[in-house]
Amino acid sequence: MFKVVTSNLSQEFTRWTEALNTAKSLMPSCKWTETIKIYLCDELVWLYSREYKYPQYLGAGNYDRLVQLFIQETLEDTEKMRNGEQVNSHDSLRPD
Repeated sequence: MFKVVTSNLSQEFTRWTEALNTAKSLMPSCKWTETIKIYLCDELVWLYSREYKYPQYLGAGNYDRLVQLFIQETLEDTEKMRNGEQVNSHDSLRPD
């Protein structure tokens, strides 16, 4: 379970791509004193603030684990599209 947290939002997601897309959509409106965080269960795995040019992936091995999740979810979405199933509108097939 993933959770996106800001000063005025706390939303849970079952998929990494949904959490990541939500967090990225909040980046343009992030103020200098705010942070956008993604937690996997209770572990902080992703952080964005204006202090850094790029989001930070936190924890040993988390970047690789999250990339694998992204690829797995993208392949699942691609397979659903091939089978004519509807893909969640929050899902993205482009790796940002």
